[in-house]
Amino acid sequence: MKIKIENTYLILIIFCYTLSSLMYAQKILLTGAAGFIGSHVAQKLLERGDSVIVIDNLNDAYDVRLKEHNLALLTQSDNNNKLSVYTIDICDGDSINALCEQEKPDVICHLAARAGVRTSIENPHEYFRTNNNGTLIMLEAARKYGIQHVVCASSSSVYGVRESGPFYETDSVDKQSSPYGMTKRAGELLTYVYHHLFGISVTNLRFFTVYGPRGRTDMAPFIFMDAIHHQRPITVYGDGSAVRDFTYVDDIVQGIIKAIDTPLGYEIFNIGRGEPIVLSDFIKTMENVVQQQAHIEYVASFSGDVPQTHASIEKAQQLFNYVPQTSIRSGLERMYEWYKNEYLPIMGWKRKHTSRVYVLEIE
Repeated sequence: MKIKIENTYLILIIFCYTLSSLMYAQKILLTGAAGFIGSHVAQKLLERGDSVIVIDNLNDAYDVRLKEHNLALLTQSDNNNKLSVYTIDICDGDSINALCEQEKPDVICHLAARAGVRTSIENPHEYFRTNNNGTLIMLEAARKYGIQHVVCASSSSVYGVRESGPFYETDSVDKQSSPYGMTKRAGELLTYVYHHLFGISVTNLRFFTVYGPRGRTDMAPFIFMDAIHHQRPITVYGDGSAVRDFTYVDDIVQGIIKAIDTPLGYEIFNIGRGEPIVLSDFIKTMENVVQQQAHIEYVASFSGDVPQTHASIEKAQQLFNYVPQTSIRSGLERMYEWYKNEYLPIMGWKRKHTSRVYVLEIE
C-alpha cells in the first residue's frame, strides 16, 4: 500500500512538472546559438520545455568544427522535437523576416555578434556590419512581427578604460577603447530607440569575461589552458597585474534565462561574477587544475586593452534574483574536463606548434 501511495505521488509530481512546462513554455528565437554562450542557452531552454529557433551563419571567426559539434549536442538534447535550426546571417533581412513570419517567436534572444577587442581594431567594418546592422535587422523584425520582448548581448567592453571598480550600469560609458566596445554601446542605444518608439521590452546584458566548456578559442582562458596543457609558452600583455571578472558560462546562462523570463521595459544589467581576480592568480589556479607549470612571456600592453573589469551585480540580484554559483577553481576544472574529453577529440590533433598570439579579451 505504501509503495502504491509513493508511486502515486511520483506520478503526480511528474504530471505537475509536465503541465507547468506546457503552460509556461515559450517559442524563443535565439541568434548565435552554435557559439559558446548560445549553445549553452539553447540547451537549457530545451531542457525546460521551450521551443527554440536557432539561427547561426557558422562563420569562420573560429573553427567551424566546434560550432557544428555544438549544434550536434543541441540536436541530441531535443527530446521533444522542439528545436529548429536555420543557417542564416542576421544581416540577411529578407531571410530573418521570412523566418519570423513563419515561426512567430514570442521572444528574441539576440546573442550573435562579432566578438573580440583586438580583431575589431583589425577589421572594424565587419564588426559594424554584424553588430550594428545585424542588431537593427533583428529589432526591425521584432517591430514588424509583434515580438514584444528582446534580450540582447552587450559587453563589459562598453566601460572602456577604468582604473577602479566595481562598474555600475549607471556609470558613464561615453569613451570607448575599441571598435568592439563602441558597437556594443551603439547596440544598447539602438535598442532604447525601439523601446521608446514601439514599446518593445529590451534587456541588454553586459557580459564579463565568460569562460567554460565550449569556450571561444580566441579568448585568454582557452588560450592559456591549451598552451599550459601542451607546455607551450604563453604571452601575457602587461605585467600580469590586470584584473578580470571571469564569469563561468553557467552563471551567464542563468542571467540570460532570467532576462528572457522577466520583461522589464528597457534595462541594462551587468552579468558577471562580481569577484574579480588578478590575472597572475588566475593563471596559478589554472596551473593547479592542469597540473602543469605555465611558461610566461611578458610583453607591453596593446592599444585597446584595459587594466581591469569588475561587475557590480546588485541590480541583477535585486530585479531578477541573479546569483552566480561557480568559483574560479570549479569552473576551470569543468572547462579542463571539456577540453580533454571533447575539444581535443573534436579537433583530432594537439596544436603543439601553432603560433603564440595570446590576447586577454575582456568582453
